[in-house]
Amino acid sequence: MFPIFQMSFHGMDPSPSVETQARDLAGRLEQFSDRISAIRVTVDPVHQRPRQGIIYRIRIEISAPGNRVVVNREPALDHAHEDIHAAIHDAFDVARRQLQDNGRHQARRGRLQAPPARGRIVRVFADRGYAFIADETGGEIYVHQNCVLGSGFARLKVGDPVRYLLDAEDGEQGPQARAVFPRAVAH
Repeated sequence: MFPIFQMSFHGMDPSPSVETQARDLAGRLEQFSDRISAIRVTVDPVHQRPRQGIIYRIRIEISAPGNRVVVNREPALDHAHEDIHAAIHDAFDVARRQLQDNGRHQARRGRLQAPPARGRIVRVFADRGYAFIADETGGEIYVHQNCVLGSGFARLKVGDPVRYLLDAEDGEQGPQARAVFPRAVAH
């Protein structure tokens, strides 16, 4: 579990079952970010409607180095938020999605900012407009002719050293280059 977990109940008595549920859901967030340093959950009954129950506002603050996620589940007139357990569950679902989105964004940013990797051309299909690079681990990277800079795709030969940048997402052929720098530009 992360170093700090705080649960606050404003305008109501603390509920051990709600706190247990929140701790359990908070623990599950670790699979989406291993850098979480603190989670603070606030439960606030905000509206009591005649002939109906209380609606709960849930606020979750998640802190991690260089990252902060804040979830404010405003109840509006959501009848599901009359059940405090449903309101907690909904808020943690939003937190999970935000952590997943942040993780994808950071991974994409990390790939785009990485320096060019080194490899060698292992197969060229000039008539089809693509080739493959062997990376340093022996894996293969797909290269479309439009991604080759410098001396161009037409001059690529098996064995040529290149540098390349990976695309943020794999294509149909698996990992794919978004830019390839042939030997003349690879220095």
